[in-house]
Amino acid sequence: MLTKKEQRLRRARQTRIRIAQQGVARLTVHRTNLHIYASLISEDGARVLATASTAEAEVRQALGGAGKGGNAAAAEAVGKRIAEKAKAAGVERVAFDRAGFAYHGRVKALAEAAREAGLQF
Repeated sequence: MLTKKEQRLRRARQTRIRIAQQGVARLTVHRTNLHIYASLISEDGARVLATASTAEAEVRQALGGAGKGGNAAAAEAVGKRIAEKAKAAGVERVAFDRAGFAYHGRVKALAEAAREAGLQF
């Protein structure tokens, strides 16, 4: 029997295979109970182009201190931030990698905020 984490990683594996075939940068999301993290990974998967998370000092200040990173509003802030950093790195088109997490709640809020801020996926 697989653990909950192993099941999530198993779901993520198929998505990553499909994204690798597309040949575009990958916007990957990881969420924990306290925080949400977004990373922009290059087409070849060799390097991280940009990161944003609720653990960053500026984001935490904007959200109102510690303990406020585990909600949809925080995820929206991270989505906007990663889109800005992606544009600064010269990336317009990305593939959204939800890393096996359901496209719902915080993951969805991050994705929609990144789309509104100008990322295409």
